Amino acid sequence: MKNLVVALVILTTTMGFSQRGGHQEHRRQIKADLTVEQMATLQSKKMALALDLNDKQLEQVQVIHLENAKLKKQKMAERKAKKEEGTFKKPTAEEVFERQNAMLDRKLAIQAQMKDILSDEQYAQWKKLNLMRHMQGKKKMQKDGRRG
Repeated sequence: MKNLVVALVILTTTMGFSQRGGHQEHRRQIKADLTVEQMATLQSKKMALALDLNDKQLEQVQVIHLENAKLKKQKMAERKAKKEEGTFKKPTAEEVFERQNAMLDRKLAIQAQMKDILSDEQYAQWKKLNLMRHMQGKKKMQKDGRRG
């Protein structure tokens, strides 16, 4: 009888933990279904709330976010198409370098644009928020057992 109770407790606990991951996947799917305009608007409004942007700054930031959202959506579509076709393969070291280099160039360009748009105080706060977001992502990847 005692063994049966222990086995039942282990079984229910295991089943409970195995069903927990669906919420993040659902949220990720909803974000993937957003249009580029919707993604840019949401990101711009979040930034406006965090940095107290005026209307002119919000419009300028919206343009930057729209460009980034279009690029992100395009890259996601390309990856998805390659996976569906079965032509997806791991990138070579040279391809990884090229991709990383292009991404860093984009980030530097965005940083320069933000420096022109934002006041000094807002820019410092924006840099701090980006660093915090980067560190949170790094912690999450380490927790999940991925790189980082």
